Amino acid sequence: MSTRSRAQTADGIPRPARSAPSADSARAARCTEALRDIAEDCTVVSEDLLLSAYSAATPNTDLLQRLVSLRDLVDEAIGAVVVRHRAQGKPLAELEPIAKRTVDRLRKKYSPESVDHALANRPRPKPATTAHNATAVAEAPALRRPAQRLACALTRMKKSSGRRQRELAERMGVHESYVSRMLSGQRPLSWMHLKIICQVCGTDPELMKPLWEAAADVQPSNTDDPVRYLRLYLQGLHYALGSPEAETTLASAQHTITADDLGRALYGPGVPDWPVIYRLTLALHSLPAHTQPLWRRARAAAENDFTATFT
Repeated sequence: MSTRSRAQTADGIPRPARSAPSADSARAARCTEALRDIAEDCTVVSEDLLLSAYSAATPNTDLLQRLVSLRDLVDEAIGAVVVRHRAQGKPLAELEPIAKRTVDRLRKKYSPESVDHALANRPRPKPATTAHNATAVAEAPALRRPAQRLACALTRMKKSSGRRQRELAERMGVHESYVSRMLSGQRPLSWMHLKIICQVCGTDPELMKPLWEAAADVQPSNTDDPVRYLRLYLQGLHYALGSPEAETTLASAQHTITADDLGRALYGPGVPDWPVIYRLTLALHSLPAHTQPLWRRARAAAENDFTATFT
């Protein structure tokens, strides 16, 4: 007879086997919403960690604090998943091998009441300040900075068109050396000058606008179609890198994304999940801190369009 069977019959009265937890749809919904909040918070802390890691001057104590914050967020998320699982009427035994904790341990550590209280009172981390972001981006590898990505795109555009620097200077009414510094990313580039460069080289300026707005640190101008704006930005990064073949880009992303992911990110349909955009951004030599706000706008717009279609 098993230990569990003896315990059930030790007093001479057989006890019924423990049944699956009863469903609680309201609690499951609260946990789902909390999971989304925690996932966003993980992104905030991860971005802060990424930008801090680019700076050799960041104290180890600051780096450790961000890692501890991530660890705590993960534990909160595990608690939300465990309670949601129970609230959906599913047995905890399904989670046991993944969590590497016994059912009893999961039940005691993540009781619905304690998790409810923790989720209701959890603080939300704040995104890194503008000053912190500016410092971290300035200390990031030069080729990843927005101004440098724009410079790479414009230099490639000029070479592909066969136009000379003198032509650009004459159209702009400036000295050739000034044009040279703009194309190398050493001088800020105005929207007027960008349009002239694009027109002389036979390129639609709107295709370069997302790269220019990132380099100029201005708000995205296209609020009507954020999905297209995100794609144009990613296409601009791809162009600035020399329009590499798909296999080259996938290899740069260490094959953490698929060819289908790459195609959807650049051309659609839809908007891929953030991990895909995050890894693609790094593979295209840019910074996720600049891509994520564009992705959030695009994802929200895509979800709204989908809801409107089926309502």
